[in-house]
Amino acid sequence: MALITFSNKGIYCKQGDFYIDPWKPVDLAVTTHGHADHVKWGNKAYLCHELTKPILLQRLGPDLKIQTLPYNEEISINGVKLSLFPAGHVIGSSQIRLEYKGEICVVSGDYKVEYDGISTAFEPVKCHTFVSESTFGLPIYKWLPQEEVFGKIRNWVSDNHDQLKTSVLVAYSLGKAQRLIKNLAGDIPIYVHNSIANLNERFIDAGVDLPETIRITPEIKKEELQKGIVVVPPALADGKWMKSLMHAATGVCSGWMQVRAGRRWRAADAGFALSDHADWPGLLAAIKATEAEKVFVTHGFVSTFSKYLNEIGIPSAEVVTRYGNEDDEEEEILKET
Repeated sequence: MALITFSNKGIYCKQGDFYIDPWKPVDLAVTTHGHADHVKWGNKAYLCHELTKPILLQRLGPDLKIQTLPYNEEISINGVKLSLFPAGHVIGSSQIRLEYKGEICVVSGDYKVEYDGISTAFEPVKCHTFVSESTFGLPIYKWLPQEEVFGKIRNWVSDNHDQLKTSVLVAYSLGKAQRLIKNLAGDIPIYVHNSIANLNERFIDAGVDLPETIRITPEIKKEELQKGIVVVPPALADGKWMKSLMHAATGVCSGWMQVRAGRRWRAADAGFALSDHADWPGLLAAIKATEAEKVFVTHGFVSTFSKYLNEIGIPSAEVVTRYGNEDDEEEEILKET
């Protein structure tokens, strides 16, 4: 009997009677990470990594019933051994390892294989069945080393500063924004949208050493932002507030910027291919390291990536889920502000 099935509510473990990242309310939701496409309000109880709990409380409300686990600690749920392993995607992000009567299944959630200096580094887990994302599952997506990307961003900010321009960086509030803040800290002040400031506090509470930033409030005048760095979520990229900034240059930080058309999509002045997901080589390396006998491919370039895995001798099948649109996450954050 398969250890997991794919239902209209999400990934279901019948033996344990729980769901992984369900998109409809259930009794027990095992949560891979805090992005809104993977965790929804309305479940009776949640199980997640201990660093994900503050994120859920921040985003879904203070009255949640949440059980937490550290990495590599095993519990039993109705006879199913469950443990969490680092996914490297954002803080607290976890691969869910399930074991029952000798069968091992791992559900990856979202992951990246390059250590970002904030999230716990990705750790491959050997298993019989692996459920993998494929957000950037095309050969064209091959990331530069992150330090090289941050070097490009620093040079861009420096040029803007010399020209008395405000550098506006568009990045997801959970994960990407904190990476930017950590790597751009220096003499130029960093101003952040309220949603990012709230999450920064949760990161600091969790022991992450983040540089000081300035929360953007109505009292801060546009002139004060001049010659600074402003970090905002994608949902604000085309808003009136952004257009009211003085002499602003906009840079979008996203894996989609690997393709030049992405810049036109966001009408940005610059695009930086900075992602919290694995690229094509990263996906392949992670999957091979699991030594899985069967791979289920979800959210992303599912058909192309699954076909390629089968061609290289890794049995694979496509799975339809409701994950993958992190813009939904940004819509959710704006409701908090």
